[in-house]
Amino acid sequence: MAYKSLAECVSDLEKHGHLIRIKEEVDPYLEMAAIHLRVYEKQGPALLFEKVKGSPFPAVSNLFGTLERSKFIFRDTLPKVQQLVSLRNDPIKALKNPFKYAGSAMSALSALPLKTPSAKSKFLKTSISQLPQIVNWPMDGGPFVTMPQVYTEDVDKPGVLNANLGMYRIQLVGNDYIQDKEIGLHYQIHRGIGVHQSKANALGKPLKVSIFVGGPPSHPLAAVMPLPEGLSEMTFAGALGDRRFRYFYDDEGFCISADADFIITGTVYPNENKPEGPFGDHLGYYSLTHPFPLMKVHNVYHKKDAIWSFTVVGRPPQEDTSFGALIHEITGSAIPQEIHGLKEVHAVDAAGVHPLLFAIGSERYTPYLKERRPQEILTIANHILGKNQLSLAKYLFIAAKEDDQQLSTHHIEDFIKHILERIDLTRDIHFYTNTTIDTLDYSGDGLNSGSKVVIAAAGTQKRELWSHVPEGLKLSEAFYQPKIAMPGVLVLAANKYLNPEKTAAEIAMLNIALIDQDLSGLPLIILADDAEFTAATTDNFVWVAFTRSNPAADIYGINDFTINKHWGCKGSMIIDARKKPHHAPELIKDGVVEAKIDEMGKEGGALFGVV
Repeated sequence: MAYKSLAECVSDLEKHGHLIRIKEEVDPYLEMAAIHLRVYEKQGPALLFEKVKGSPFPAVSNLFGTLERSKFIFRDTLPKVQQLVSLRNDPIKALKNPFKYAGSAMSALSALPLKTPSAKSKFLKTSISQLPQIVNWPMDGGPFVTMPQVYTEDVDKPGVLNANLGMYRIQLVGNDYIQDKEIGLHYQIHRGIGVHQSKANALGKPLKVSIFVGGPPSHPLAAVMPLPEGLSEMTFAGALGDRRFRYFYDDEGFCISADADFIITGTVYPNENKPEGPFGDHLGYYSLTHPFPLMKVHNVYHKKDAIWSFTVVGRPPQEDTSFGALIHEITGSAIPQEIHGLKEVHAVDAAGVHPLLFAIGSERYTPYLKERRPQEILTIANHILGKNQLSLAKYLFIAAKEDDQQLSTHHIEDFIKHILERIDLTRDIHFYTNTTIDTLDYSGDGLNSGSKVVIAAAGTQKRELWSHVPEGLKLSEAFYQPKIAMPGVLVLAANKYLNPEKTAAEIAMLNIALIDQDLSGLPLIILADDAEFTAATTDNFVWVAFTRSNPAADIYGINDFTINKHWGCKGSMIIDARKKPHHAPELIKDGVVEAKIDEMGKEGGALFGVV
């Protein structure tokens, strides 16, 4: 559907029963986010908030809350764009089948950005303080833009075709920012905008930044797409939306998206930072306050009937999960084409995305051996951990496709079960120490610092996994309340974590208690603050186990050893997934606000029948 604006999309969704209006005034402090979270949890409709307290502008959220709704939004263009992306990965297809792929070529041509200076007259000016001041979580440092399209140009190659359009969070108010004059940008230096800033810094020049909010739904999706090299986000937005990306430059030389609802322009000067955060993030914890680039605001533009677009970030699944499903729908399995021997790789959303990866690869080395063992898949693992966003992972579980052709990385319990049935704990655990992890992950020993581990399995099944706690299990006094999270995984409640020395002593005592007991069907033990919560669901288990641990510091083993720098264990592997003093606090909802949303869900309330 060729939407010319966000308003057209909202109208179309409402017409077809995909959107509801919240007519009563809603407070942007926690209430809007709480409503969004409840509705998303029920896989409900998109939400148009007509009256946002303190702002003259309405706001919309949950546009991409279900894959079904996203596919509806792009119902006329999705197949063509899938073809276009596949051509970027393999242009030989077009040469071999020119008539079959003619439509894709035309899509790419018609998607070229279009300069429209006459669109200047559509825009009015406002200020940062007039925008919806949406705060998602109680400890957030202020209101944030959570669905922005951040536009920057390469100082060496200016122009829209060499520009970057990315989605990086923006803090509007709070900390030391001067009201209406300064805002904060949060991004990692390896991202497109970071490359542009590095070049500008080297020349001692300020970086011009334009932040777009709203516009046709193809624009925010383009901002998060992992596009093939050489395919511009603006071109992709045009192809996906069946409408060329329209733009012009304002009187100060900033690029303006002519279809956006709001545009914030400003400059980032070399070495000018201010504290940004905290912010409730996608791992299910707060990212804490750190210095990030400061943007000095020049202008805030808006259309006459502008709609503010936002989402809510928190412990998965959330709307960004649905974003991920749509991206997979469009790109298919692009990364396996880039890594030889890789069948599939999946960032496990329930574990906060970046902490945990599952992968399946070929194991064809030394086929003359009587039994496969991890060899080629270890090489593939190195490729994966060196690839873009995948390099942020801490845990990579990788299996050999030859052992089960039906195995899928998208079925969490089946995949972990497959690994635990086959792993040789004396041989198949491989650490990377003193390395980088996700900036948002505080399980390591410093910002962006931690470790990684590859847990590989190839060959025939070695053990039957148990689904019960063994009778007469004897534990040391620091551990209690044994629970089974899934076959092969034992969860133990543990005393509060104090320090590494105390933990080492506790683990030593546990080792003594368990070393002579038969735990052959339980190759993995998780130490948790709350065993019952951790074992209650598979999602809880992977969230606790892999967001609250730093592999090199928190993996132990029964009867462990080190030979030639290689660590292994002859008994069960242990992950200490207790909360540590240096961890960020988890996201907890506000009770008063939740009670108000409960009332809205009752008969006669705005959310009756929805939540």
